[in-house]
Amino acid sequence: MPKLKTKSSVKKRFKLTATGKVLAGPGMKRHNLYARTQKAKRTNRGSQVLTPEDARTIKQWAPYGLG
Repeated sequence: MPKLKTKSSVKKRFKLTATGKVLAGPGMKRHNLYARTQKAKRTNRGSQVLTPEDARTIKQWAPYGLG
């Protein structure tokens, strides 16, 4: 069976934790920040854990992991 390709965008945007959860940077933090409250901007810092449904999709796009 041939090797599967990993989506390049997934390599750049996601990380896997040691327990197998998928980390992603939150969206909506690049422009038009004047329209967001200070609380919304503050909670957008760091990274967030994806839901199990979204994580399953990301793991299919990265068949050999994100290492």
